Amino acid sequence: MSNKLLIGMVFGNGYGAQPGAWRMPGVDPTGFTNFDTLVRYAQMAERGKFQFLFMPDFPTLKPNTGTDAQQLNIEPMMTLAAVARGTERIGMVATGSTTFSEPFNLARQFKALDLMNHGRTGWNAVPTSDPAIAANYGRALPPRGEKYERLHEFIQIVQALWGSWGRDAWLHDQASGRFADMTQIKPVNLRGRHLATSGPLALPPSEQGQPVIFQAGGGDQGLEVAGRYASGVIGAVFSMEDAKAQRDALRDAAERAGRDPDEIKFFAGLMTTIAPDRRAALDRRIAMSGHSFEPRIGYLGQMIGLSLDPTQLDQPLSAAQLAAARPSPQDPRSAYALRIAREGWSLRDVLAHGVIDYHPMIVGPAVEAADHMQTWFEAGACDGFWLCPDVYEDGLPKLVNELVPILQQRGLFHHDYEGATLRDHLGAPAQYGRDPRLT
Repeated sequence: MSNKLLIGMVFGNGYGAQPGAWRMPGVDPTGFTNFDTLVRYAQMAERGKFQFLFMPDFPTLKPNTGTDAQQLNIEPMMTLAAVARGTERIGMVATGSTTFSEPFNLARQFKALDLMNHGRTGWNAVPTSDPAIAANYGRALPPRGEKYERLHEFIQIVQALWGSWGRDAWLHDQASGRFADMTQIKPVNLRGRHLATSGPLALPPSEQGQPVIFQAGGGDQGLEVAGRYASGVIGAVFSMEDAKAQRDALRDAAERAGRDPDEIKFFAGLMTTIAPDRRAALDRRIAMSGHSFEPRIGYLGQMIGLSLDPTQLDQPLSAAQLAAARPSPQDPRSAYALRIAREGWSLRDVLAHGVIDYHPMIVGPAVEAADHMQTWFEAGACDGFWLCPDVYEDGLPKLVNELVPILQQRGLFHHDYEGATLRDHLGAPAQYGRDPRLT
């Protein structure tokens, strides 16, 4: 393990990771479509020396859009093209589905972005699993096994296209009149069960050669994809034990594929509401997302084995309820939820602690986030984190100005970018075209 942890940040809707972020004081209500605002947030993350921005993508309208902003960006590639022109070092990782895209189109888009930002692009290669997204393409979701077969073919075709110009094929020699060395530009001619291409792609290599592969799937098939191709894995883990098990499994999968396990970096998610103390942070969460708590009280009850009533939101659990409560073995967040409830907080405050969020949630001063990150990193549970600030406008500056200096003082995080490309930032090995170690 490197002696320095790595930091990415979710780069979503122009507001923040929490519902209600769009209504917070000082937030631009048009941030969803304001590229100047998005570029400013990217520049702020770059000032914090974050290694990359991470853009998930779920191209479907959420049912709660009447009151809550969409959680994701209007379009990853267009957004990152704008960010590319306003930043110099920070990496940018975009999700691109292998289920409802074609390899040639995707290879061309990501390579063009990699040329535009001088080698700072990553591709989060995932299959689509939401039937509502499939319906937008007028198709049904293929069976899981078929989706992953297609994903393997897709990645190999894309990487072959990326490497279809030789490293020195682009001459652009004005004196001799030779633009390119055609002997170094080769067709691909790959065909699988689901996909095929003749190639080549009409684009030369970038400063890092080609984009870096990320993966964010799960299960055995996702593990195999990550082990074979990925340099970064975007994790969703709630406990340190689960994170360590996932990281170990990924490293084993990389080794089985003939790769050095140090080539694969595992990123755990961390949500943040940073404030001077716990009470101030809880009040901030309640002001922002409290409207979503009443509908979630039933789910909290299921997590801790109780029938809970929304009228109890402003009261703590009674002694009898605490005696009867049991964490659900089906939900890894349940033990934490019960531990917070046993501290005597009202149910509203318990929910404000983020016990139903899908990543660990820091609600308090920046030093608590630093302690969490240090503990997980030094335990070998992850190689870094992808941070989810509650509100970009005033939550991201707290990460940059308060959290990062603590990590730097502890010797856990770098003081500046050592290189210019995303491969440099991750310590990912050079690769051009397909990985020759993989059959």
